[in-house]
Amino acid sequence: MPRMLVTRRALAHPQSALLGRGLLLVPLLALTLLSTSRARADALEDFYRSKSVNLIVGYSSGGGYDIYARSVARYLGNHLPGQPKVVVTNMPGAGSLVSVNHLYNIAPKDGTAIATFGRGLPMEPLIGSTKVQFDATKLTWIGSVTSELSVCAVTQKSKVITFEDSLSIEAAVGGEGSGSDPDTYASLVRNLFGSKMKLVIGYPGGNEMTLAIERGELDGRCGWSWGSIKATRPDWVSGPNKLRVLLQMTLERSHEMPDVPTVLEKAKTQADKDVVKLIVSRQTIARPFAAPPGIPEDRKNALRKAFDETMTDKDFVAEAKTLSLDVDPLSGAEVDKLIAELYRASPDVVARAKAVIAGVASPK
Repeated sequence: MPRMLVTRRALAHPQSALLGRGLLLVPLLALTLLSTSRARADALEDFYRSKSVNLIVGYSSGGGYDIYARSVARYLGNHLPGQPKVVVTNMPGAGSLVSVNHLYNIAPKDGTAIATFGRGLPMEPLIGSTKVQFDATKLTWIGSVTSELSVCAVTQKSKVITFEDSLSIEAAVGGEGSGSDPDTYASLVRNLFGSKMKLVIGYPGGNEMTLAIERGELDGRCGWSWGSIKATRPDWVSGPNKLRVLLQMTLERSHEMPDVPTVLEKAKTQADKDVVKLIVSRQTIARPFAAPPGIPEDRKNALRKAFDETMTDKDFVAEAKTLSLDVDPLSGAEVDKLIAELYRASPDVVARAKAVIAGVASPK
């Protein structure tokens, strides 16, 4: 009687019986997990196949952020389930604040809307002077294409030759709106060091400021992406009309300009250095991409994975090289970590940083 023998064996060796049942459950559990995983993958593919992804750029066309965004858009969809088309939409305004407010409050929270905007905007709720409508710690960070070398620079026509000259000679520099690099960094050097740089606000993007510099309307920019200059005006880097770089808006000197001082070097006290570090740390996430808060976890993971894969896509890397775009990416998780660290700054440093960048600007 086989059934009785099995029962008696089980009673005699209960642990062996349980082990046997466990061994039977392992493949069943694995099959269940595999089936669930496949179902989720199929659902993601079905979702994105029938949709397009809207990539919002917080600036006008032709500037650095726009060039980066359009390059990413050409390859990002290839790495998403279902390979949806990625459509770029420009939404300039208030130094890209309009686009972040839209992303946070209006854009669909289903994984079909992402945006790229000024690297300083994540810090605006902490140290900015405007009433923002978003919480940077709750945005769904997808990643950043690169860190950034940013500079204060003027043309050869300016009377300002060195940064020390700007302490007594006025130079008009362009601005976009509170939270953007040109406005923040111009206010930083004006209010912390006493520079006479005159901030002229109201430009919708970097392209318009560059044209204003060409027309002689502006002397230059402070908080100007060196990567953008190389990509859009390479003759300004090494040609006869080479820009005068007054300061590197970084914490360490770049190998590209070892003789140009950093803004941190100009800080005389530890209190000033702490303020500079808090403000300039945004350079680490130079080209940020984010989605609205609260999107489904599987779509968040899919967007992050697609972004990471795009950064190593050989065709994207080749195009970036052709366009002179720097690629030194941070993952979404790394951006999350940096934002969290910055928001743990002491109240004293935050208060002083807010006071320093709340500068007075002139309308365009």
